[in-house]
Amino acid sequence: MPIDPTLPYDDNNIFAKILRGEIPSRKVYEDDWGFAFEDINPQAEVHTLVIPKGRYVSWDDFSAKASDAEIGGFVRAVGEVARMKGLVEPGYRLLANIGQHGGQEVPHLHVHIFGGESLGPMIARRG
Repeated sequence: MPIDPTLPYDDNNIFAKILRGEIPSRKVYEDDWGFAFEDINPQAEVHTLVIPKGRYVSWDDFSAKASDAEIGGFVRAVGEVARMKGLVEPGYRLLANIGQHGGQEVPHLHVHIFGGESLGPMIARRG
């Protein structure tokens, strides 16, 4: 169910629990700024999630409140994961769902990295 990204951060969301080690994940990468793990319901051959370690609900929340170091560190973490996965040369897609119209389901900023195959059009074409 899509969430309202204007609500306060919920410390009991699933990604917060993953960061605290309360829920297991298949960790791919971790540094001071980000944590990456495999999606449990992959939508492509490669489907990895990257989340910031800070308490941010959405991209809007993150871009408004995170420090320059947090923003830079998180963006670098996303790039590092894509390189680790060997996705740079063949190409990949980044997706961050924000709010109800964007289909965001977890109230913690996360970026999906999709790759490993041709991904087709960005969104369904309009009739």
